Amino acid sequence: MAQTKTESKGAKKASNQPNAVSKYIRETRGELRKVTWPTREESQRLTAIVLGVTIAMAIFLGLLDFIFSNGVQALVEFVVGA
Repeated sequence: MAQTKTESKGAKKASNQPNAVSKYIRETRGELRKVTWPTREESQRLTAIVLGVTIAMAIFLGLLDFIFSNGVQALVEFVVGA
């Protein structure tokens, strides 16, 4: 008889606990309300900076690739041709 009461209390506690998914969504919404979102101008400026740095790095790495590939090709031709 005592086990039945304990089991029923345990079942009651489990039903009162919020669903993990709904708890996650509720907490996520709460955190998103705390976020200080950037203005349109800040977003545009930061996007331009990211694009500029990305393009600059692409050009830099492309030039390095070109230089090293031509250097290795010249080295191979020198070794094979000798």
